[in-house]
Amino acid sequence: MSKNSDSLPPDNVPLAVATIVGTVFALSLGDALIKALGGAGGMGIWQLFALRSLLAFPVLLIGAWSMFGASRLRPRALLWIVLRSLLLVGMWIAYYLSLPLLPLAVAAAAYYTLPLFIVAFAALFGGETVGRLQWGGVALGFLGILLVLRPGGEAFSWAALLPILSAVLYAVAMILTRTKCRFEHPATLALGLNAAFILVGGAGLWIGSGMTEDIPGFLTPKWQEMTGTQWRNLVLLAGLILVASVGTAVAYQAASAATVGTFDFAYVGFAVIWGVVIFDERPQGAALAGIALIVVAGVLAVQRPKPNLSSR
Repeated sequence: MSKNSDSLPPDNVPLAVATIVGTVFALSLGDALIKALGGAGGMGIWQLFALRSLLAFPVLLIGAWSMFGASRLRPRALLWIVLRSLLLVGMWIAYYLSLPLLPLAVAAAAYYTLPLFIVAFAALFGGETVGRLQWGGVALGFLGILLVLRPGGEAFSWAALLPILSAVLYAVAMILTRTKCRFEHPATLALGLNAAFILVGGAGLWIGSGMTEDIPGFLTPKWQEMTGTQWRNLVLLAGLILVASVGTAVAYQAASAATVGTFDFAYVGFAVIWGVVIFDERPQGAALAGIALIVVAGVLAVQRPKPNLSSR
């Protein structure tokens, strides 16, 4: 056995499953809150990014430093961590921009084509074997997204392409987590992500300070004065992103991207629940059938192919 295989940590599937389910619960609740606030509750996305992670970063840093020590948090592949963090920031920008424009269940269904991309990228770049059943799941998922989005129909919205872009960025980031950042401490990856949020958000606000024309809505780079309610919501969002940023790193380090991708689909269920409870959104007809197809497709796509016994 090679030295590299000896040093590779074994998979911990129960840990990965429990972690990713808890993570997508936190993510879905945070996303529902942002949608309920009408985007960012009066804030632009850059202010939200900067302030949310400014609250989360010191808590994470102090907690990780005290529990694990500075040596375990030291990055081993800084450039890969930076690239992963920027991909995830781009993912959140695309998805958050879609939330005020789409029903939460539709945004979630479009976004959760991501296991299909994870399977494809795992095969192309991660060295994982993909069988016919998995590729069949990818094709079925494509049919499902057509039913949800209905391109060419009156109900089609170009905003629905934003969560699909988000899914592509997330899938690439998770393949990087598995292949290039597996030996990084999860807290290090979470710190890198929140640092990227602060830098990108701060850059957006700095650019906005020199602008004379207003950009309305969620993309505005202008600083907005905040109320006590907005600060309370921001603290809650900071706690949720803290859970999500650590949980995602733990899950995709603990098991293969394909395995974790199966249980990533719990987000769709949570999104449907929040949509009904908070927004009274009830998917109808073709959209509901499309959501079901996407879930089934994802489960098929992330199944590991059986080994070819005749080749042994």
